[in-house]
Amino acid sequence: MNFVEANGAKIPAIGLGTWELRGRTCARLVEQALRLGYRHIDTAQVYENEREVGEGMRASGVKRDEIFLTTKVWTTHFKPNDLERSAKESLARLRLSEIDLLLLHWPNPQVPLAETLGALARVKQLGLARHIGVSNFTVALIEEAVAACPEPLVCNQVEYHCYLDQTKVREACARHGMAVVAYSPLVKGRIKNDRALLRIGDRYRKTAAQVCLRWLVQQNVAAIPRTSKLERLSENLEIFDFELSEDDMNQISGMGSANSRLTDYGFAPKWD
Repeated sequence: MNFVEANGAKIPAIGLGTWELRGRTCARLVEQALRLGYRHIDTAQVYENEREVGEGMRASGVKRDEIFLTTKVWTTHFKPNDLERSAKESLARLRLSEIDLLLLHWPNPQVPLAETLGALARVKQLGLARHIGVSNFTVALIEEAVAACPEPLVCNQVEYHCYLDQTKVREACARHGMAVVAYSPLVKGRIKNDRALLRIGDRYRKTAAQVCLRWLVQQNVAAIPRTSKLERLSENLEIFDFELSEDDMNQISGMGSANSRLTDYGFAPKWD
């Protein structure tokens, strides 16, 4: 497995996103993914599946210290006392003693960012999380967060795929030694019939999805595709045996625009 290294963290380049996976399905997919070779699992408090993710981890038989687990604190728990308590509740649901990476799920302008980051850093200092980071942060928020946080932030997890240009956010992360972790990297399945990606894939005997994931990994971006199909799990891992040419990379990058965002809620920040 390839890794993306950032501020002391080694994040496996491909992970399993678990948004919308529930109950037995979730536990079984996490177990299968780990047995197939995945070492990075992504969940969140608001997904309401942390318990099942923990079950899948234990059922897989893979050693705990080989798994990189991310979870995220929901915005209603950003006050300092709430944040620490909610991190402990996540650990109890997962039945783990520490989280590998704990993220702030979305920005919350109702609570001063410095207070929230102080609490997030404290969770790390208490040994509840090995690494900390943010999710859905804009360039301005990344700058503010890095300046205010007493501990290094290792990543910004954002929507990123070949239809969405995230150059500004990537550059801001690079300035601060932070990784980018891409959610919805396969545009929720919409890229599988993309003619340009299929054409490129034909040359490498790869699917459009594999081309898209490879494009991210070659930019030193970690990706967390979500799937509920076992056959897709192995397909998403099989991207380390080929390399896209510079022309292919540029062609795919040229497909991106600033207005192809899938995840945009009323409470979202003003995007770059």
